[in-house]
Amino acid sequence: MQRILLTGKIHGAVITAVRLHYTGSITIDRDIMDAAGIVPFEQVHVLNLNNGERLETYTIVGARGSRRIELNGPAARLGEIGDPVAILSYGVCPDGTAAAPRVVKLKAGNRLPGRR
Repeated sequence: MQRILLTGKIHGAVITAVRLHYTGSITIDRDIMDAAGIVPFEQVHVLNLNNGERLETYTIVGARGSRRIELNGPAARLGEIGDPVAILSYGVCPDGTAAAPRVVKLKAGNRLPGRR
């Protein structure tokens, strides 16, 4: 049996931009993606804590250190600048091989722990 399990989570992120006329996706600072073990073009779920929206999209790499979390394309209609979101990635794992997910808890301003 195989199971779909949480592999990475970005907790405490805040939307910094919404860009409706874009090809679609979510742009995430590369440092934040790396910390959560999320790769470019990976499918993710984005959970908006303000409005309850839950969307499925893919990641686009933002500049390192930019702290960018941007909803692009149709996803831009599902959030506003300043909305808190959680970003989740999943993987398919053979039964009995689960590992703990990489969870990143961002600080104010989308800062990684231990960084200014």
